[in-house]
Amino acid sequence: MTGVLIAGTGMYVPSQVVTNDDMAKIVDTSDEWISQRTGIRERRISKGETNSYMGTRAAKQAMDNAGVNGAELDMIIGCTCTPDYFYPSMACIIQNELDAGNAFCWDLNAACTGFIYALDVAQHYLAMGKKNILIVCSEVMSKQLDFSDRSTCVLFGDGAAAVVLQPADKLYASYLKSEGSLGGHIVSTALKPRGVYATDKDNPEYTKFENTHKHYIRMSGSDVYRFAVKAMPEALIGACESACVDVEDVDLIIPHQANLRIIETAAKRLGIGMEKMYVNVDKYGNTSCVSIPLSLAELASKGKLKRGDKLALVGFGAGLTYGSVVLEW
Repeated sequence: MTGVLIAGTGMYVPSQVVTNDDMAKIVDTSDEWISQRTGIRERRISKGETNSYMGTRAAKQAMDNAGVNGAELDMIIGCTCTPDYFYPSMACIIQNELDAGNAFCWDLNAACTGFIYALDVAQHYLAMGKKNILIVCSEVMSKQLDFSDRSTCVLFGDGAAAVVLQPADKLYASYLKSEGSLGGHIVSTALKPRGVYATDKDNPEYTKFENTHKHYIRMSGSDVYRFAVKAMPEALIGACESACVDVEDVDLIIPHQANLRIIETAAKRLGIGMEKMYVNVDKYGNTSCVSIPLSLAELASKGKLKRGDKLALVGFGAGLTYGSVVLEW
């Protein structure tokens, strides 16, 4: 069996809703300015909830829906670019909360494309004999935001989502790529060398990108837009070709929820109507790697997916990374 069964989904979003009007109180912006450019109306922002806290709750919901307990998990993949700690990994912290002592655990960072990458890694392990794999995506994007920079702070939201995967004789194909040469388009600086022996830490030869202020996100929005509207159709078509499926035969496309304009332009370039594109960016903003599994959990909870549906998942993110998976629900 080379396909995957999404046996259960789960999600958690903070209770704190921050609207565009709320954002206008702290930065020079407006509901009209944000919504016209991005499609975002509101987002969820953590009051203090951590990645592992939110991820654990999403994971428990996914496991309940799959009818799987912690001892039955073979593997936990954590996806985040806003970790609580450099170590231990988020996946290891969640393992302890789930009493999943039989699982091996690690974190993957492909930014907003993280879930697509993790899904493809999990598919390979399932093909080699693993039975139950948990993917947990969790992001507190708000801690990387400069709330005086209206070009970035209005775009992102916090949340978590999870899926339990099992092997199945189902349709599955993927298309993954990276463009490291474009990495400077989205940057968040981590720790620099420091201490009494780091005497040459400011040597430009050692620094690939200009350091951001603190750890805040710096993004070239226009460059990311131009990349995304080409990368998403390329990845989706590539995955469909590998699956021997026409794009028109896909029942639903679940894109990364970064910006409504990007989704609309990608749909136009693919020659499909927006009715095939699932959109919830208006409610959550850009939740990075969480956005696609959150959409899956939302759709599943509303009974809008039926077994046998052909789904195309497609994303892009910092790195730059991009990719798509075509699978059967």
